[in-house]
Amino acid sequence: MTTSDDTPELSDAELSALHEAELGVEWLRRAHGSLVEVHHATGHAMDHLYDAEATLREAGHTELADQLRDDLLPSGAIEDRWTYDLLETFESGILGDVTGYERRVREELADGERHITERRQEREWKRRARRE
Repeated sequence: MTTSDDTPELSDAELSALHEAELGVEWLRRAHGSLVEVHHATGHAMDHLYDAEATLREAGHTELADQLRDDLLPSGAIEDRWTYDLLETFESGILGDVTGYERRVREELADGERHITERRQEREWKRRARRE
């Protein structure tokens, strides 16, 4: 059933639950963006360290260059995991799971409609503006 403004008619609890699920996905997407940023920043840092290895070797600091090559460059960012692996795990894990769940909630409660709370708020504010 839809309301006069073509959005599904939901109870206050349903509307709130749907909105919170949507916000949860939006925050996970922000977290995903932060992980992409960490992945890129770490990659750039490692590229600089790779260049430092060659420069140290050329300058005759073989022991320092070897430490970069053998210990630091191949190590992961967190517990021997590289950032691409963390990113992929996040994407196929919680982000994928929660995104699918939120889609199911939208389908079951709101015929797949997104941002119902915001659509209603937009219409109300536009109506209010026309009255004043």
